[in-house]
This record gives sequence, C-alpha cells and structure tokens, in this order.
Amino acid sequence: MILVPRQGIPQAGGTLTEQYKNMHREVLDDPYLPNEWNNQKTSSAYRFNGRVKSGGKTTVFTTQVNVSANGQNIVGDAANEPSIAVSPADPNIMVIGWRQFDNIASNFRQAGWAYTTDAGHTWTFPGVIEPGIFRSDPVLDCNASGKIFYNSLTNDPDYFCKVFGSTDGGVTWDSGTDAAGGDKQWMVIDRTEGPGRGNMYSTWTHYFSTCAPGFFIRSTNENQSYENCTVADGYAYWCTMAVGTRGELYIAGTNGTPDHLVVARSMNAPYKDSAVTWLPPVTVFAGGNPVGWSGVNPGGLLGQVNVDIDRSAGPGRDNVYVLASVARTSNGDPCDVVFMRSTDGGDTWSGPVRINDDATSTDYQWFGTMSVAPDGRIDAVWLDTRDSPDPTDSSALYYSYSVDQGETWSVNERISGLFDSHVGYPNQNKIGDYFDMVSDNAGAHLAWANTFNGEQDVCYSYIVPPVVSSTQPIEARMNISVYPNPADEAIFLSGVPVNSRYEIMNSLSQVVKSGIVHQAVTRIDLSDQITGIYFLQVTSVSGKSEVVKLMKQ
Repeated sequence: MILVPRQGIPQAGGTLTEQYKNMHREVLDDPYLPNEWNNQKTSSAYRFNGRVKSGGKTTVFTTQVNVSANGQNIVGDAANEPSIAVSPADPNIMVIGWRQFDNIASNFRQAGWAYTTDAGHTWTFPGVIEPGIFRSDPVLDCNASGKIFYNSLTNDPDYFCKVFGSTDGGVTWDSGTDAAGGDKQWMVIDRTEGPGRGNMYSTWTHYFSTCAPGFFIRSTNENQSYENCTVADGYAYWCTMAVGTRGELYIAGTNGTPDHLVVARSMNAPYKDSAVTWLPPVTVFAGGNPVGWSGVNPGGLLGQVNVDIDRSAGPGRDNVYVLASVARTSNGDPCDVVFMRSTDGGDTWSGPVRINDDATSTDYQWFGTMSVAPDGRIDAVWLDTRDSPDPTDSSALYYSYSVDQGETWSVNERISGLFDSHVGYPNQNKIGDYFDMVSDNAGAHLAWANTFNGEQDVCYSYIVPPVVSSTQPIEARMNISVYPNPADEAIFLSGVPVNSRYEIMNSLSQVVKSGIVHQAVTRIDLSDQITGIYFLQVTSVSGKSEVVKLMKQ
C-alpha cells in the first residue's frame, strides 16, 4: 500500500482524519528497555572504502558511527533517521544525530549522537543526550562559528522540541532550549554575512503542533529563546529549509496538492526587529507526490522534500533547487527522484527532471536527498531497488551529480552493496523517514541508515565525484583522477599534464607535500601525514589550476 497525502491545505482549526494522523506521528508507545547484553555483545562494524563497481568513477568512504568505545558494532540495538552537521570552522569536526533504540524489542527511542574530530575516519558514540527521555526526529545544523545545534522532538505529554547546543564539536551538550515544535520538524541556521547571521528557524507539520495554529518559530539570539509560533504560508509539511545568500528563507514540502510541491519564501526573516512575513506560496509541478507506508518502508515516509541554494560565484548563483522522491502519476512508478529548479528566486520553476536512470517503472528510488556544494555542484543520493533480485525489494545507495545547475546529471552510480531494509526493526517497521547530506567542493558528507550488519545502523559516507569545480566550463578542466580517496598510505594522481606542479595542503592551508608531475601516473606518499582532510592543488604550465579534497585515513 502506498499512501499519498490528503489533498488540500487544512486551515486553522481544521482536522485530518485520525487514521491518517496516527500513521506517522511520533508517540511514546513502549517502555524503555536497556540493551539485552548491556552493550557488551559486539561484532565488526561496517566499513568500506573505494568503488563499488569496476569502471565506476565515484569513490566512497563509508563507516559505521553508532559503535562501541573500541569501534565495534553494538549487537541488539537500532539506529536510524540520521542528520549531520559539518563545522564550517573546522571541517574535520562533524556530528551525526539519530533515533537511538537501545533494545529492538522496544520502540522507545532517544537522542543518540556521535562526533568525529578526524574528518569522519573514526567516530565516538557517547550515548544519548537525555538518558531515559523519549526523543525522535533529530535535525542538526551549525552556525558560522562552528557551534553545533541538535533539534529533538518529544511527545510527553504533547509534541515539543528542544534545541541543544554544543561548543566543543559535539563532545558535550547544554541543557537545551524549549523551541515549541511538532512532528517532522526541520531546522536551519543563517550563516550569511547579512543581518540574519546566527538566526535559527524551525518549522514542522502544522497538524501536529504544540502551538496550533502556528508551526514556525525563529530565534534571533542563538538559541537563548524563541519567538512565538506563527503560520508559514503554504502549510508545507514533510519539508526542509534553506537560507539564501541574502538571508532569505525558503521552505519546501508538500501540502497535498496533487502532483505538486509547495515552496514558501520570506524575504524579511533575517531582520530581527520585524515579524516574519511570507510571499505568496508557489506550487511546483513535480509529476507526483511524496508518499509513504509502502513495501520498502511500511511504517514511514519514502523521504522528505529537499531544498537548497546555489551560493557559488558561478552562473547558477542564487538558483533555488528542490528534489524529492515522489510516486509518479503519469506512469504509476512507485517512487522516482525528481528535481526542479528556479532561476528567479522561486517565482517560477522548471518542470521535473527524473534523476534516476533505471529502465523500469516498477522499482523504488526512495529517500532522495540533495545538497549543493559551495562551488555550485549539486549532489543527489537515494536508495534504489533496481538491482534487487526478484521477488525481494533490497536496496542499494545510488549517487548522481550535476555541474550545470541541474540541466544534466551524471550517469547513476551504485555506491553501496544491497541490503534488506526490513531487518532489524525496533518494534517499529521502518528505517526512519529521511537521510541528510552536506556538500563541500570535493565531495558530499552523507548520514544514512542501512542493515549491512543484520540490524539498523547509522553510517557516515564521504562521496567523491570525478569532478573538481562546477564553476569552470567542462571542456576547460584537466582530466584529474585521484585514487584512492579516502587514502591510507598513498594516492595516485593521473590525467595531469606533464610538468604540472602539485601541492598538498592541510586544513590550516599549510603545504605538507609538493612536487612536479613527470609521468602519466604519479604516486604521492601520505604515510607520514596524520588522519584528516587535505587539499591537493594542481597547476599546469599554462596556469590552469584545480583543487581536489582528500581524506587521509
């Protein structure tokens, strides 16, 4: 069974059927149960580095993050629905939050998290933010100075969110700030140089709101307090948010209009001394609707609606992009990943572009997730059943990217093995409702869930496409290839003109390696470098220069 959102926009005081509401709400059902083996029974954690298929050009490093103190998988627990924050102050620091189930016999969940200080090579999982407190729907983001915030939903006795802050890269958290809230909340933080710098915004499903009829709030003092709830025009739900280059705020989701998504926009949200107002909402033709409660994820969504902005200095600057997994009306496809673009700030939109390139209309492309790199490259991932042997519906992680503002997309690449999304249910038959991703100029940082260990676990992946910068014309680029990336002992550099110069810099922009390319393939030793993020800059004799981000394991 696939359920599509009810049509129309419920107005203040209106209701949806209790049957529909009960299907995806986050409620306290089971009592807390500790881990059956007190977290002492472990197995090997999942880890992968390289290319999944021979001939593939994208490399991926994947490692499990919900691990024991010695880096092992904890048997008998479950983790899903992850969100990720990457510090802009130090990209070696990242935090992932998720729904933590200590015992799969109970659907009691808590606010789990893990942090890394070495660019995702290793992760520390301290536990949960508030032990014994029911929490769900984690959403993480960070401000421009690198402070990380964790928005978490509870339902005891009513829907309510707290936003916790960390000034030490996720090692510790403060006691949290009440932030109203409701089911399927999302949060975004303004990191521009404008008047809204540091503002925090949150919205959620309007028919599950603790402050109805409102379902949107703002903090202008870095989470010290929040303003009163208000209505965000368009009534978007299953949504995400993005802040544009001028501090303008976008919300993209569904409101039940057949075959369409909805985008809400506020131009004055950054101004602390004015109430947030909204431009008329714009409906965006998607050729289908976000859905849920189907075979691949019987108790949850097949993904939320993603929105992001091109913040580059290239030709796509200020473009607004929307991506979603939708059930197609035209051909009955159960779930395709579609992409829409606006080049005028959200006033008008392109028609939907189907990103998945499978030849059938029967497979699921679900949990579609998008992020935009600072240079304008658009990254997209999703789970895909196209390779599943009949009659199963096992999924693999797929990836595609665009370097021309979404006009064309790279050939789909499978970047994980197949896994069965139905195993390891924590007394709740779903593997969450979404993934989360953040892109940089060299790759994409992804937080996602899978069952490679025979249970639900959260993994971090760093996905490195075979492109360097989307602001250069494709024909002007060198055909650089760096492999492996991430690397252990050395990298091999090819596709570079002879006599080009290379430099490798650490995250502090200090040059740690340099040399001249004398042959078709150049080996660069990294064994004497510490784990972390590095940048390889190659400059040809003609002055053409390109930069590739490296990860040293």
